[in-house]
Formats: sequence, C-alpha cells, structure tokens
Amino acid sequence: MPIVFSAITPHTPILIPAIGKENLARLRATQQAMQKLEEDLCDSRPDTILIISPHGPNQTNAFTMNLRPEFMGNFEKFGDFTTKIHLTCDMELAYKIRERLEVRAPLQLISDPDLDYSCLVPYHLLTENLPKVKIIPLYYSNLDLNGHFKFGQLLRRELLISKNRVAVIASGDLSHRLTKDAPAGYSPKGKKFDKKLIKCLVENKIPEILKISPELTIAAQECGLRSIIILLGILEGINYKPQMLSYEAPFGVGYLVVRFRL
Repeated sequence: MPIVFSAITPHTPILIPAIGKENLARLRATQQAMQKLEEDLCDSRPDTILIISPHGPNQTNAFTMNLRPEFMGNFEKFGDFTTKIHLTCDMELAYKIRERLEVRAPLQLISDPDLDYSCLVPYHLLTENLPKVKIIPLYYSNLDLNGHFKFGQLLRRELLISKNRVAVIASGDLSHRLTKDAPAGYSPKGKKFDKKLIKCLVENKIPEILKISPELTIAAQECGLRSIIILLGILEGINYKPQMLSYEAPFGVGYLVVRFRL
C-alpha cells in the first residue's frame, strides 16, 4: 500500500489544552494548522503511523525502534494529571522493518512501555477520530545528515511494500534560541537556521538541507532536523508538494507545521 500521509509537526506540550491554558492563544496559528492536519490525517485513513521522535534513547551509531504490543502515555511531568493515552504498536510491520533492514542499516530495538512527549503530543492531537490506528515509534541517531537521509530511503522501500496504509510524522521543534527569553538563550544563528530550513523545505531543495553545517545546528539548539531528514528520505522518489501550514515562535522556540501533499 502507498504512504498515504506525511507531515512535520511540533511537539510542545503547550498545545495540550490542560497544559497550555491561556498560553494556547499565543499558539493560535500552530493550533489551527494542527487541526487542519488532523482532518487530513483522518481523511487519509491510515492503518499505521510511523512517528519519528527526537526525545528517545538516541544512540551514537544506530537508529532505535520501540517495539512492544502496547504503550502508555501521560503528561504528568507537565502538570496534566488527567490525560491518559493508550497506544497499540503495529508489531507485524515493525518486525518486518527490523528483519529487512537488519543487514542494511544500524537499527536497534527497545521495549519501553512509556512513550516520550515528542511522540505523544502529535499522536494525541491528530488521532482523536482514529481510535484503531497503530503506531511505530522511531528515534534518530547521532549519525550525520546523509546517514539519516539514506536510512529514510531504506525505510521507504519497506513501507511501500507493506499491505498497510502508512502515515509518517516527523516530530520536532526548530531553534530553541530565537528570543532573549528562549529556553536556551538568544543566538542570531537560531533565526538563520529556521529561515534556511523552511526556505529549503518549501522550495524542495533537499541537497541544501543535507549541507546544513553542524556548527549552525548546534548553535541553533534545534531538535527536529534529523526527524525531518528521515522523512525526506522516505519521500525521496515520491511525487509530493510541501505546504507550510504555520510557523511561529512566541516562546523563543520555532514551531513548524508542514503537510506534504502526495
């Protein structure tokens, strides 16, 4: 079956109403973009969502896939003690990916019942009307950008021969250094990074994204680039059109929402 949906989403817990509260008004553009994504994802009728997350057990020389029958999730560390999330893993597809990539890519398996918020935020916001959809959590590595793109290319082959309708979501925020009160402090390179990445995404200049220097990404204090590059590797060779739905940074962190029209 084809890949039926793909997007880049932020993962700030502020988007969860019980956490964001009055601050949600400052994320109106992002909130509206996520609502649009939720409609599009529902219309695509996915069986499985592959979520690429930055906030998991990142390994130096290997990608990581979380594999167990069920996952649990909550936002208690952010002050929300009411939201409880139960997720089902697509064990069959995950095992097939692991088996077929075993000798071609550095991919390690873990079995952690508790998912990180980078998976939980987009899942919770986008799947309200998809109660039966399954998930595969994937975490990037510390390999270089080209290594992430090639890994995405290998994943694409396995996803396209699957019998499932697959959605792919790259979860990640852009620079954390866009204002003086930003979490990591201010750096002019934060805005430079975000501007360059967004321009290259919209204009579909993938080689330019792969050339972004480690010095710039480190200075920008971003967490989404490698998630995005894996997604771009998955989409390589597929006819798609990137559509930026929103970008804003009211708290000094860049929140980007992009839908790839396949």
